[in-house]
Amino acid sequence: MPHCIVEYSQNLEQEVPPADLLEAVKNACLASALFTEEDVKLRSSPYKSFMTAGREDAFIHVTLRILSGRTTEQKRDLSQRVLEALTGFSLTEVSFTVEICDMERDSYSKKVVLS
Repeated sequence: MPHCIVEYSQNLEQEVPPADLLEAVKNACLASALFTEEDVKLRSSPYKSFMTAGREDAFIHVTLRILSGRTTEQKRDLSQRVLEALTGFSLTEVSFTVEICDMERDSYSKKVVLS
């Protein structure tokens, strides 16, 4: 945990490689001291088509799905760390958003299948 999903407008790939976005999010998660590196799962998804208020506005939106039980302060700190990491890139005319979503521990299931 966490599952970090980075959604972004595809036009940003020319300015920041997706791997750099993932690395920034991972480092922010680790800096929060809530997770170990082995726990952080990252993936990204570019969007070819996107619109805000009727026009194409570049964006980066990160959803962090974490197991329930963290305090509001911990979640706020995590969100701010990720936002600061993203705004550290030299991007302009971009909307940055971060969302923390709790996954209920009682209903979360996981199984890792190894060879």
